Amino acid sequence: MSNVQNPLKKVLIICAKGNLEDVYAALVLANGAVMEGIEAKMFFTFFGLDAITKKTMNSLHTATVGNPAMRMPGGLPFPTLLGALPGVEAGVSAMMRSQMDKLDIPPVKEFLEMITAGGGEVFACKLAADMFKLKKEDFTEEVSDIITVGQFYEKCAGEGVQVIFV
Repeated sequence: MSNVQNPLKKVLIICAKGNLEDVYAALVLANGAVMEGIEAKMFFTFFGLDAITKKTMNSLHTATVGNPAMRMPGGLPFPTLLGALPGVEAGVSAMMRSQMDKLDIPPVKEFLEMITAGGGEVFACKLAADMFKLKKEDFTEEVSDIITVGQFYEKCAGEGVQVIFV
């Protein structure tokens, strides 16, 4: 089946993790969709809420423990035990942010602003927000609403829809 016969019209991106690499994967996908004229809706749940919570959105970390894709300089696998040492996660996260700065990748807040300015929508999961005792005022202004999973599923209606779980 070609994309011409069934063009992608809408992406619904679910972000359930709060680590730097997964949050940015979701943001890049949503921003790319908006730039291509595809309707984009983001749903942040569980630890993904860190990406849209004012207190935590600027201090996301790279997962160093249990991350099989982590590599040390030279391509050697990153030892899981090393990631558990104090300061290692902060150092790796700082290095990752530095590399992103060199590529002019915007911070989370700016990315969310770009996505919503382009017509994308950002939602927080009601269940997760209730679990973590978060209210609408705890989230960045780009969050349209706090919704249930059922309300999110309603947004899935239509043809040409793709749900992406990050």
